[in-house]
Amino acid sequence: MSQRAESTGVKRISKSRALRFAVIGTASLVVVIAGAGLAISIVNGSSKVVAASETAQPAGAIDFQPTAEPDVGRVEGLPASAVKPTDYPGLLAVGSEAPDFVLSSATGQKVTLSGFRGKTVLLEFFATWCPHCQAEAPHLKSIIGSLPQSKFEMLQVNADSEDAASMLAFDRYYGITTPALLDPGTTPGSFYHQGATGPVALRYKIALYPTFYIIDPKGRIAWRADHEQPDALVLEKLRDAAGR
Repeated sequence: MSQRAESTGVKRISKSRALRFAVIGTASLVVVIAGAGLAISIVNGSSKVVAASETAQPAGAIDFQPTAEPDVGRVEGLPASAVKPTDYPGLLAVGSEAPDFVLSSATGQKVTLSGFRGKTVLLEFFATWCPHCQAEAPHLKSIIGSLPQSKFEMLQVNADSEDAASMLAFDRYYGITTPALLDPGTTPGSFYHQGATGPVALRYKIALYPTFYIIDPKGRIAWRADHEQPDALVLEKLRDAAGR
């Protein structure tokens, strides 16, 4: 069963809007200055201001570990025909215009969906603690890496209100370099616990993690699905959308 997105039952954690803290062992601390593209790296008592992108390495040292769960990671290697077509009634309709959004990446850059018009976009809504999302991560990296960057893009939207340090730890672990976007909601989440569904995820009707949308070069929804998917199917749908 796919990991369900929930917005209740999580204890609220007070966090500064200006700063995000990532504790790394007992000697290191990374403070990400939200929206500024900068971070303060503190190692053994010495501090320096660096570009937020430079925090990827120390953030990856946070004790992120994949979640072990039975029957996870078995779908990706199956043929495209292994998954029966589904209407996915809760998701946005195929053929409709994908809602535009502006979100900040984990390194502080502003990313707009409409800025990728002319490209086919694989849009994934996920949470770092979700075992199905963890299983998909290396496969999605491989899929998007096999396609020409001039025509295809992948955007990860963290739908669970996680902060930059949590996202950087996840992407560092899996070696993902495509844009990782933050969608903060009312209750922060992390790879240790669940948070509230973010506002963009709510607009896209996200109920399960992971959920995928493929957006064609004209900004229309060409395909959508939730739960783990065969690599062959995702690749087929991406190529179909690009050829419209």
